[in-house]
Amino acid sequence: MLKYIIIAVYLVSMLVIGIFSARKIKSDKDYFVAGRRGNIWQITGSLLATILGSSAILGTADLAFTQGWAASWLLFCAAIGLFVLVPLSKYVRRQDKITLPQMIGGYYGSEAKIVSSTIIAIAWIGIISAQIIGAAKIMTGFTGLNYSLGVWGAGAIFIFYTIIGGQISVLKTDLYQSILIIGGIMMTALYLLFKDPISPLELTPLNFPFNKGFQPFDLVILLLTYSTAFVVGPDIYTRLFCAENEQTAKKSVLFSAVILIPFSLCITFLGVYSAHKFPEISQHKGSALIPVMLANLPDWGIGILVAALLSAVMSTGSTTLFTASTIISDQVSKGLNKKGAVSKTKVVMLLMGLLSILLALSVQSIIQSLLIALSMFSGAFIIPTLAGIFGYKTSRIKSSLAMITGGIVAVSGKIYCINGLSNIGNWLIIIGFILNAAILFSPKQTKNN
Repeated sequence: MLKYIIIAVYLVSMLVIGIFSARKIKSDKDYFVAGRRGNIWQITGSLLATILGSSAILGTADLAFTQGWAASWLLFCAAIGLFVLVPLSKYVRRQDKITLPQMIGGYYGSEAKIVSSTIIAIAWIGIISAQIIGAAKIMTGFTGLNYSLGVWGAGAIFIFYTIIGGQISVLKTDLYQSILIIGGIMMTALYLLFKDPISPLELTPLNFPFNKGFQPFDLVILLLTYSTAFVVGPDIYTRLFCAENEQTAKKSVLFSAVILIPFSLCITFLGVYSAHKFPEISQHKGSALIPVMLANLPDWGIGILVAALLSAVMSTGSTTLFTASTIISDQVSKGLNKKGAVSKTKVVMLLMGLLSILLALSVQSIIQSLLIALSMFSGAFIIPTLAGIFGYKTSRIKSSLAMITGGIVAVSGKIYCINGLSNIGNWLIIIGFILNAAILFSPKQTKNN
């Protein structure tokens, strides 16, 4: 009974925060970038809550079944990406933009902005859907709730508080959710260590950094498709645009990167512990952690862990939903500073939320949905965005063609990987990056040519 009370209190709290945040919105800037008043705690909390979604929690624990301690590379790679972003963060905040496509449009023109907006909108539906899938699996696994009801319930709650409260609501809920995520996972790991003392290294023969489940080439691909998404990412940049100044943005990125390292070890420990204690359920992708925790935690511990896991997926869901909807609304409204932009953004948010719920009802695979989306994004945007930050200029046609080609080839490679052809798929991902750079940096044509 206690676990249901804890879960109910958490869900109601998110709705209350959204309602109170809506009362603080006085201008369009408040709605889209929280008035650019985000302090270091809010930005750090929001970055962590955004990063620690379905892939970070359920995904890392699930990878630990087949990759052992090498599964910690997933969040280590996220931290590596953030460390690279630290010196760049001041340039991002200095742009004084609201969305990543606005930055790209400033570098390469309106065509590039339209192309980037379209690619992100398509890819991010998969990421939003993955968070809804994660939330539904958590509620189903811990409470026995029907999966479809879990999808509609979790989706409705974070869509509601995101629509009414805007960026102010997202920052506030993210701060509390990040504390709950980190506290809940660390509490669970410590409880299991004291309850059943055993050396963590004895739990699995699949050790760190590489083993038969994770090879050096796998790390190269993970760095290309995952780490880079934290160097150049629309959700990450949205957090930085909300920071009160450049120093706040820089310190928040650094703190987030440092915190991810011990957290990665904690969530990997839960995965290898689960594989050690219950190896027969290791093939239950995306949800194997849940029955293990049910068998080992007290009722209050289950309630806190469920709230932490729901925080992880719903905070990421709200951020990705807000980011993607704002990007689309920017195109529809011809600028987010135009009259009616907030109202149009809310409508777009509702439509994207519904599309993501429908996708979650049919796909039910967290990892596949996320990796396909991130591969498309990475192949399209990493090189052009970094080049733009450092002042590189090129034609509108070449920048747009580079993003389209890189994104299509990279996502094709990831689809090959998912279908068991990892050698072909991994090389296609690398080729996608190479083609992107080759097109973007190709020599300029002279008039005589």
